[in-house]
Amino acid sequence: MPDIPVRRLVAALSLCALLFTGCGVIPADAEGTLGRATDGTLVVGVSEHPPWTVVDADTGEVTGSEADLIKGFAESINAEIEWRPGAESVLAGEIQESELDIVIGGLTTSSPWSSHMALTRSYASVDSEGGQTENMVMGVPLGENELMVALERFLAQEHGEI
Repeated sequence: MPDIPVRRLVAALSLCALLFTGCGVIPADAEGTLGRATDGTLVVGVSEHPPWTVVDADTGEVTGSEADLIKGFAESINAEIEWRPGAESVLAGEIQESELDIVIGGLTTSSPWSSHMALTRSYASVDSEGGQTENMVMGVPLGENELMVALERFLAQEHGEI
């Protein structure tokens, strides 16, 4: 019977080895979003929230500081952008269904949509009208870790953190 703890130890080590083998150096995307968007199309849901995002009602052109960041990110992965304007509640449902790759529109770390999408780490802080500090974020589909890492790395580079 003394070999039972050894068997448990071997089983535990085998399980750990199996788990770590699946955890490559670069996180994987459950749906392969970054791989699909690279050299392809990045589908971005945008909720109008000046000055972060502005959607021209006549032309559909998207501008603003977050739109500029997404344009730079898309360029870094050689992707075209397909803009999908909508209300935050609609975009939250669409990203949860993997119909969008990224959601922008003045989202903060206190976003009520965090159960629908993964929020990037804060890339900027601003003072709100109430005098509180708000941390700005973007949303990606849950489980799309490689996309999240690539976007966060890009945002850090843009803000001189890397």
